[in-house]
Amino acid sequence: MSSVLIKDLSLSFGDVRVLQNLDLQIGKGEFLVLLGSSGCGKSTLLNCIAGLLDITDGQIFISGRNVTWEQPKDRGIGMVFQSYALYPQMTVEGNLAFGLKNARVPKAEIARRIARAAEILHIEPLLKRKPAQLSGGQRQRVAIGRALVRDVDVFLFDEPLSNLDAKLRAELRVEIKRLHQQLENTTMIYVTHDQIEAMTLADRIAIMRDGAVQQLADPATIYNRPVNKYVAGFIGSPIINFVDGQLVMNSDPFLKAGDLKVPLARYEFSGNGAREGNVVFGMRPEHIFMDKAAEDLPFRAEAVVEVIEPMGADTLVWSRLAGHEFRFRVDGQTAIRKGDRIAVGFDPARASIFDAETEMRL
Repeated sequence: MSSVLIKDLSLSFGDVRVLQNLDLQIGKGEFLVLLGSSGCGKSTLLNCIAGLLDITDGQIFISGRNVTWEQPKDRGIGMVFQSYALYPQMTVEGNLAFGLKNARVPKAEIARRIARAAEILHIEPLLKRKPAQLSGGQRQRVAIGRALVRDVDVFLFDEPLSNLDAKLRAELRVEIKRLHQQLENTTMIYVTHDQIEAMTLADRIAIMRDGAVQQLADPATIYNRPVNKYVAGFIGSPIINFVDGQLVMNSDPFLKAGDLKVPLARYEFSGNGAREGNVVFGMRPEHIFMDKAAEDLPFRAEAVVEVIEPMGADTLVWSRLAGHEFRFRVDGQTAIRKGDRIAVGFDPARASIFDAETEMRL
């Protein structure tokens, strides 16, 4: 049974169409991430599910119930916002209890729910403190706890970690994942523009662009078989290498891009079919290898090192291969210098090829 079902949802502000005929089915207990750049409509969609925005067309169902026109408080959802939005004059315990008191939940039940949320989020020692006495990470835990005490089946997260520094983001990311594992039957819908959050947290990712879903799939499928060039370029850091070329289809198909010739006998074409013509060839930096690691790969060539970016555990190498720019990763301890001529290779089966006109995967 679907926990959240969205049917043909559209939203317009005047003549501006923000969301376009969206259909989403989110299973009970699933962690779905809405991922995209600023302005793609992901937070708008979340606010529609929460009831904070009235939709122009379509329907929203939560736990089998049509909630399209119900008030947010009646939808059975808990929401965590980007800002902590805590009451500064109240203690942590007071913040957690405030909504429950307004809903006239019995005192004993309020105490039980607060104790349970505090235990799950490891904030028991903070209950008597006020928000000003907490760190950013602690405040966000309290904000999550305020949603958790509502004891609902669907949680909505609107970029909850974006105000934290990198270390705290990593710590809270793990905490949210643990929270989902503990609450097995609780559905979570999470909005972010951070692909690392999406890849590490999600059961499935919906990548959005211009108010529409470009691809909805598990993280491995999104990463390895992006449905179009936009998705391929959005997922992955450093960004995927793109080369414009021509696809030649014969008994031994290959890609030709100037002096670059890549054999494609091992490449698995998608259901969109393949025909000769202009294409965009994509190869991720982490799938390109050098020296001995490249010896047994189907494609090998010489590259010239142009720029080196040490990143600690890894080094990002910018190189020139047959006139084309290629980025790839090597171990951080690898001895490599600008101007070096190195042997590189990759397996074209791990590539992604897109039609130059439609930008859809071939």
